[in-house]
Order: sequence, then C-alpha cells, then structure tokens
Amino acid sequence: MNIKIISGSAHPQLATDIAMRLHTALTPRLVERFPDGELHVEIQQTVRGQDVYLIQPTGPPVDEHLFELLLLADACRRAGAGRLTAVIPYFGYARQDRRAHGREPVSARLVADLIRSSTIERVVAVDLHSRAVESAFALPLEHLSAVDMLARAVGPSLNPNSVVVSPDLGAAKMAERYANLLDLPVAIIHKTRISGEQVKVQRIIGDVREKEALLVDDMISTGGTIAEALNALLEAGCASSGIKIASTHGLLVGAAADRLRQFPVQQLFLTDSLAAPKQFALPIKTVSLAPLLADAIHSLNENESLARILVSK
Repeated sequence: MNIKIISGSAHPQLATDIAMRLHTALTPRLVERFPDGELHVEIQQTVRGQDVYLIQPTGPPVDEHLFELLLLADACRRAGAGRLTAVIPYFGYARQDRRAHGREPVSARLVADLIRSSTIERVVAVDLHSRAVESAFALPLEHLSAVDMLARAVGPSLNPNSVVVSPDLGAAKMAERYANLLDLPVAIIHKTRISGEQVKVQRIIGDVREKEALLVDDMISTGGTIAEALNALLEAGCASSGIKIASTHGLLVGAAADRLRQFPVQQLFLTDSLAAPKQFALPIKTVSLAPLLADAIHSLNENESLARILVSK
C-alpha cells in the first residue's frame, strides 16, 4: 500500500523530516478550534485504502495532543484508510503504569484503551519510561530505541576516563546499553522519590571519583532526578569538567532550567521526540529521530522485521 504521513500539531517539523526521508509529502490536514474551544480536524486528501501513519508525540499539553491524535485517527478510519498506525515518539502517561496508592487510575492502560477504541491498529513508540506499558496494549506496539543514535552522537566528546551513570535503578539497563556501545564502565545511583519533583539519593554503586560522567536517562521532566544525581556525583568526587547528559525525551518543564544551570554540565544530548525549547540554560545537541522512524515506517509498510531497531529484551 502507498504510504500517507499525517502530522498532528505537536511536532510538525519531525513529521516533515520523516516524510522527506520517505520521499513523500505530508498529507494535508486541518486542525482548528471552534470559538467554544472544541477541536476540529479534517483530512484534506484521500487516504482510502492507504497505509496511514499519524505522527504525534503526546507531550505538553499532553491531553490536547492525545485527543487530537484520537480525532485524526477517527477521521482517517471514516475516510477509508486501509491501515492505520500511530507514531508516538514521546508517549505521555507512560509513568502512570501502576497504582502507587489505592484510589488512582492506571492511566497508561486507559490511554492504551482509548487509542485502541479510535481504531488505530498499531503504535510505534520510542524509549517508553516503563516497559510495563507494553502490557497495557491489546494491539501491536513497536518499541524502538534511540540509545544507539545518542551513543554515536555523544561518543566523540567522551574521553577514556569517562563513566556512564544511571540516575536510578529504573535506568540501569539503559545505562548498561550505553556502556556496552561506548566501552565504558557503569555507575548506578540509588534514590528514593519523595514527590513528583523531589528525590533523595541514598548511595552510588560504582567508581566515579575523578572520572568524567555521562548521565543517561530516558527522559528529563522537571530535572529533579538529574539535579540530585549531579549533586551526588560531585560530592563523590566526580570530575566537575566534562559532565554530559544524554536523554531520549527532553520535556524540560517546571524548574528544569533553574535546577540544571547550577551544575557544570558541558552539554545536553536530546532527541527531537519533542520540539526543543527555544531557549534553555544549557547547550543542547539535538539528535533527530527522523532516520529511525522513517526506517520503521518503511519496514512496516513492506512487512519487514524491525528487530534491528527494537528495544532489546
């Protein structure tokens, strides 16, 4: 089937870059709001019988971008799309994959059910915050990784005395993948989360004294976890020069800029899963996901294996 790429309003530049790599143009669509705030979308070119890919990260404002994705999907299905895939580079609500207390929703499962009800047949996501989110989907989920791309980007700036640091146990496997690709040792920081923005470091496992650190994580939201990790590393004798951070998703919301500008971070490596902030306290090196996502879309369209780019077990 012929490929049709449709962009939501969350990140049209990424969608344009993907379409260019696939040697096609974006399918025109209309996204607007009525005076009362209701969202209205319209697909402005036929998609009947086509293999349609909706490009829409569900970053801030998460609810607006999610609902827009659902409306675009419904419009495509009613217009006769032959196959419908949602490409969600950053998947909002992935952190809410279980109940921490008794009277909370399992939001990741609810979002997965909403996506399925919109008749989307497959989801492509990148470096989900929790692998448990995969079990929330009753439809195929292709979980891609940007770690290889980020490691290649940061590698030339590292010296042999560097160490890959995981800011918590949750990112330990990701840190090990970076370390294997870069042939570096790993250190892991144990933390306790106090609130959505505050964490407390308990201890560091691994040697960081007088070493340059590459701090890695799947996402940076308010910067609380990264700031506490940087504090712990400096207190443990980590070299204050040459500190670098690599993360797939840079939300950089709330007090992230104020927190991170206090530390001697040389560079921040992020993918463009979300649109980069126009101004930020630290120098940002952006690594494009367009090659990875275009490769995935081409393979899906040709019914080829994605094993080479999926997150390893």
